[in-house]
Amino acid sequence: MDIRQLPADLRRKCVDTIRFLAADAVETANSGHPGTPMGAADLAFVLWSEFLRFDPTTASWPNRDRFVLSGGHASMLLYSLLHLSGHDLPLDELKRFRQWGSKTPGHPEFRHTVGVELTTGPLGAGFATSVGMALAAKMLAARFNKETMPVVDAHIFGICGDGDMQEGVTSEAASLAGHLGLGNLVFIYDCNEITIEGHLDVAMDDDVRRRFEAYGWYVQQIDGHDHDSIRAALTLAKKQTIRPSLIIAKTVIGNGAPTKSGTHEVHGTPLGKVELAAMRKNLGWPDETFHVPAEVREVWKAREAEGKKLRTEWERLFASWRTEHPDLAKLWDAHWDHAVPGDLAEQLAAAVGDKSDATRSLSGLIIQKATALVPSLVGGAADLEPSTKTGIKGGGHVVKASVQSDELADASFAGKNLHFGIREHAMGSISNGMCLFGGWQCYSATFLVFSDYMRAPIRLAALSKVPTIFIFTHDSFWVGEDGPTHQPIEHLWSLRLIPDVDLWRPADGLETALAWAHAVATPDGPMPSILILTRQKVPAFARPSGFTPRDVWKGGYVLTEASGGKPDLVILATGSEVGPAAEARAILEKAGRHVRLVSIPCVERFKRQPADYRDTVLPRGVPRISVEAGRTDPWYQFVGLDGLAIGIDHFGHSAPGEVLAEELGLTGERIAAQITTWDNQRRTKTTA
Repeated sequence: MDIRQLPADLRRKCVDTIRFLAADAVETANSGHPGTPMGAADLAFVLWSEFLRFDPTTASWPNRDRFVLSGGHASMLLYSLLHLSGHDLPLDELKRFRQWGSKTPGHPEFRHTVGVELTTGPLGAGFATSVGMALAAKMLAARFNKETMPVVDAHIFGICGDGDMQEGVTSEAASLAGHLGLGNLVFIYDCNEITIEGHLDVAMDDDVRRRFEAYGWYVQQIDGHDHDSIRAALTLAKKQTIRPSLIIAKTVIGNGAPTKSGTHEVHGTPLGKVELAAMRKNLGWPDETFHVPAEVREVWKAREAEGKKLRTEWERLFASWRTEHPDLAKLWDAHWDHAVPGDLAEQLAAAVGDKSDATRSLSGLIIQKATALVPSLVGGAADLEPSTKTGIKGGGHVVKASVQSDELADASFAGKNLHFGIREHAMGSISNGMCLFGGWQCYSATFLVFSDYMRAPIRLAALSKVPTIFIFTHDSFWVGEDGPTHQPIEHLWSLRLIPDVDLWRPADGLETALAWAHAVATPDGPMPSILILTRQKVPAFARPSGFTPRDVWKGGYVLTEASGGKPDLVILATGSEVGPAAEARAILEKAGRHVRLVSIPCVERFKRQPADYRDTVLPRGVPRISVEAGRTDPWYQFVGLDGLAIGIDHFGHSAPGEVLAEELGLTGERIAAQITTWDNQRRTKTTA
């Protein structure tokens, strides 16, 4: 069966099947968004049936095309396509749309539903993450493709909407995609000009075509319901090599609904029984809900067979490539298997030794070793590499695609250093996309105070269990004269509150090395990591006897024991505050107190340790003090309501760092004085 030559009536049945599956699922759930799936059904059918390269029987083969539904609220469009195309998504799951335990949640979730390439929902995030996928494919192609053996030539296709076009992250990502020349990226803009509040012109009248052309995209405008126009536009888009493509497709939201099509009423609410019944009558559709005509099934079976053929052809090519290029084959396996040396932690620790320096600088040394040992590890910064120390020496740079030839264009992507520009939000999403495509683990870097721009991609990485590494330097008031706009106060706990992400705030070179090793190796399974690093120097600490470097992976451990081995007080500290906490401990010990110092490089991992281990580190009944240059309230979960939390609960000031440390009470002497006052008051109450 040649799907491109389907009779008009059968083609219409295929599209209407998508429309009614979406409308029926939303109606059954009494919740969801039927309008976009109904309006974009023509676009999706042509793309999936004629262009998208996939095999539902082997859904994760490396060189498949990726499809991204950026407007995740239109999830029933994707679920309908996955079901019809033969993916493991039975019709019963569509009937359980948005219900507890179903494979069809309200927005598509990566790792939850087969065929879903990334979690989408926050508008613009899917578009931006797709840029990372396209970049990942280009970088793999530059390393592994041979002239007659293009083992990586996947395209990233996506559908986005008016909401995506309004989000700032879309503009950030589109700008970088155009600059780099990601010719393997094709987005269809489903331009129905309707949002929740009404017609688009209440808030937007951009000339999107001119905007994207200015970014360097190849832009076309079509009727989004005309299959010949859709096919022609996608054909031209696939011919692009150094320009990403945007197809602006004018559509009618809720197309097929007799009275609600083209209105905002169909955007995010069920059609209603009356409207749905009238739609069935108007389109000649049976009253049976979730109806899929047998002839439509046959069309998709033919598409499934075509996809299997494409996949087996690639596998034959890949097998020949492996035979002819065994060294490249080993490198391929290292990339896709995410090969990590078993002694990675020890090798990274040796790279810094007992050096005393800023943890950002120590991290820079570790990056050189880590990227040499783990070829799939790449990354960059938001125009701050000289400050974040995240460059890979001798690693080459990913630069704008050459306009001279495809061969030179591929060479543009052979480097390891990524330059995201001053686009923090897009940087996080693109880094996630690199990891999601496969073959890469990506890190990105900026100052901690700018993590506010990146919460959405960090949250999505955690939700999706994507092992992206987020590096944040300049982690406290020690940025000094830059003042309160650049001094993070609430940021540490703001990030720690995101579930399923490990935040590391290392105190010295050893902790920095072990944090990196854990982030790269992900020994507990894929998940994102956050590394919080200093601009100012920190000392290298001696560890007690019996300590092993991997004890750092427990998240918290005894750094210095109390004299006599039985503490009267326990000080908990993180990062750059471990140094002044150690000074305070020494002062208190001289005054006759027995004080244990505990380093907590990763709160999340410490909390996941067995209770008996936590009790050995923080013995019950012993008063506790926390020290960290940030908000104090969450530390009471460790020190107790009667404990002492030393930190900063107000915005900072512009002054040299040494002055601020004194004024804010975070020098060794000032910490010791605060503990002494509190301890005396506590003991007075106890004996009263």
